[in-house]
Amino acid sequence: MSEKSSTQPGAAGRAPAADRPAALRNVVLVGHSGSGKTTLVEALALASGAVNRAGRVEDGGSLSDYDEIEHRQQRSVQLSLVPVDWGGIKINLLDTPGYADFVGELRAGLRAADAALFVVSAADGVAGATRMVWDECAAVGMPRALVVTHLEAARADFDEMTRRCAVTFGGDDLDAVLPLYLPLYGPPGADGHAPVNGLIGLLSQRVFDYSSGERTERAPTEDELPLIEAARNRLIEGIIAESEDESLMDRYLAGEEIELKTLVGDLETAVARGSFHPVLAAAPAADGAKQGLGTVELLELITGGFPTPAEREAPAVTTPDGSPRPSLGCDPEGPLAAEVVKTSSDPYVGRLSLVRVFSGTLRPDDTVHVSGHGLEDRGHEDHDVDERVGALSAPFGKQQRPLAQAIAGDLACVAKLTRAETGDTLSGRDGPLLMEPWAMPDPLLPVAIRAHSKADEDKLSQGLARLVAEDPTMRLEHNQDTRQVVLWCMGEAHADVALERLRSRYGVQVDTVDHKVALRETFGGSAAGRGRHVKQSGGHGQFAICEIQVEPLPGGSGIEFVDKVVGGAVPRQFIPSVEKGVRAQAARGIAAGHPLVDIRVTLFDGKSHSVDSSDAAFQTAGALALREAAAQITIDLLEPVADVGVLVPDEYVGQVLSDLSGRRGRVVGTEQSGAGRTLIRAEVPEIEIGRYAVDLRSLSHGTGRFSRGYLRHEAMPGQLAARMREQTEIGA
Repeated sequence: MSEKSSTQPGAAGRAPAADRPAALRNVVLVGHSGSGKTTLVEALALASGAVNRAGRVEDGGSLSDYDEIEHRQQRSVQLSLVPVDWGGIKINLLDTPGYADFVGELRAGLRAADAALFVVSAADGVAGATRMVWDECAAVGMPRALVVTHLEAARADFDEMTRRCAVTFGGDDLDAVLPLYLPLYGPPGADGHAPVNGLIGLLSQRVFDYSSGERTERAPTEDELPLIEAARNRLIEGIIAESEDESLMDRYLAGEEIELKTLVGDLETAVARGSFHPVLAAAPAADGAKQGLGTVELLELITGGFPTPAEREAPAVTTPDGSPRPSLGCDPEGPLAAEVVKTSSDPYVGRLSLVRVFSGTLRPDDTVHVSGHGLEDRGHEDHDVDERVGALSAPFGKQQRPLAQAIAGDLACVAKLTRAETGDTLSGRDGPLLMEPWAMPDPLLPVAIRAHSKADEDKLSQGLARLVAEDPTMRLEHNQDTRQVVLWCMGEAHADVALERLRSRYGVQVDTVDHKVALRETFGGSAAGRGRHVKQSGGHGQFAICEIQVEPLPGGSGIEFVDKVVGGAVPRQFIPSVEKGVRAQAARGIAAGHPLVDIRVTLFDGKSHSVDSSDAAFQTAGALALREAAAQITIDLLEPVADVGVLVPDEYVGQVLSDLSGRRGRVVGTEQSGAGRTLIRAEVPEIEIGRYAVDLRSLSHGTGRFSRGYLRHEAMPGQLAARMREQTEIGA
């Protein structure tokens, strides 16, 4: 930030540590898939001295994307922590996946961080989904800076990219998003594209040259100074506009030269409070080089401009029973309050919990209280238990380097917390706390699975329990109606990773099957039925006859049983038996094996035998009577209808409305929801939105979101119902 020429790297091979919150910075990297976040993290680690060559640790493995699944898919699929040291400041770099399916990992990174670096590609531009995350950060006042990557691309234009960032992220104040440095271009190559070899500091008016593979500083030439004059003046005016010194603008307009120290101080203050967002450029180091373009400048911005943990407000806390508690301060001597932001399994050390400490100090072998987060609807149990903390460590690629402690504001990996899950709170045994949970999106893509073999079936339950414990954006459902095990995921890539982890980590092989929706049946009109169950085969016989009238009821009525027997035609003790038989047959279904609902069954007559009538006989007669009545009338197939809310930018409203219409949806209203976004409300059959999470993302280029909730069951169109019955018969 201060544009110093000297660097203060950390030592390679040593895990950085912090003894006070002021010596910590927690930074999350955000950006669309392919923008270069992971490459940037590795470049910063190299520049800081954490590694000796880009992206590699001592064993030759990758520093950030070290998971086997990430190697196979060639993209990040999980949150990674890379701690580095710069000038005695420990920087926890949190690398997040850019693909929308892994938004849960992104949200965990935002929870653990105090500032964000938004990484945008000069070749690809700003993705709509990145803008959505920017707005989330703005809503909570998180400080943000932008890093432009891929300057080596043929279409790269730093000035144009900076302008687009200002328009996209600056809102009404374009001067809140401005570059701190301008790229210095070398001679054009054979393709006509000029490489970026250095940066010109707009405030210091110094050139930082990276062409030799190591950062050097020099004065600008006479030809270079005019290149920065307009941008420098605009930056100074932008900084002064954010200054708390109201006299500064008057002095500047009067022609007074403002001291560099004053400008840098005001810049750092504006960045830390989230009102000014500097734009920088970065590129990975060339082979053999010690520093990549812009990496030193970024490290100085992080340590000088981003806030310490003590400057950020901690999440609200209560007791586990909901009683309010005073807000927490970032004090290593305060009461312990930490949160599990990520849970994973290591084949050698078992379960690992990545923990952000907000208050107090966490030490190995401490006994802490674990408070559950109340996500039972997603397969996560609620709990309040005491657990003993295992070893503390800092990740370094696949390695885990021991830590003596983790103070307030720091992050650490904790081993062997067998009950703690993502989102849980760790606190002192004598003063249990529960942190306000962070917002997690609902998983909306259903994936029905079954064990591949009997051996897999025995391990499936435990494997699924571990899987959902790691990932709060995944929901496990055991559907009693369809008798399916369903994993609700964020998208296809999320589902692929989940199934691969089941196989590779937990040794469970599963097959995916077609997801079924919970259909129902009902009577299309009134009908009468006679159930006759008479058998005599020697000894005690069976005798039961009952006559019923069945009529349809409004949706949601269930099954109503009415007794209108007179004269004791059916003895009083057997009337409940008839009802039991009717309800049992209704649960099994009549036409296509789906539960029968929304009918009134009236028992009005019957016959009995003094010896051969029994409870079982009248249950059978009741079931037979219902089946006979069904044979005389049309049975309607009912499908569940969902209340769907779709939030999209205004430019996609037409496409979304057309798509919903093609899904037999009924639009019930639209309304504006913030600047440039529309909320569409519709009623859509659930059978039509099984893959809507994937289709909407494609339709809206990743900018659309939707919610769904059960509304009611209603009659399915005749042709579709006939086709569903045919499929049921073929499957049988």
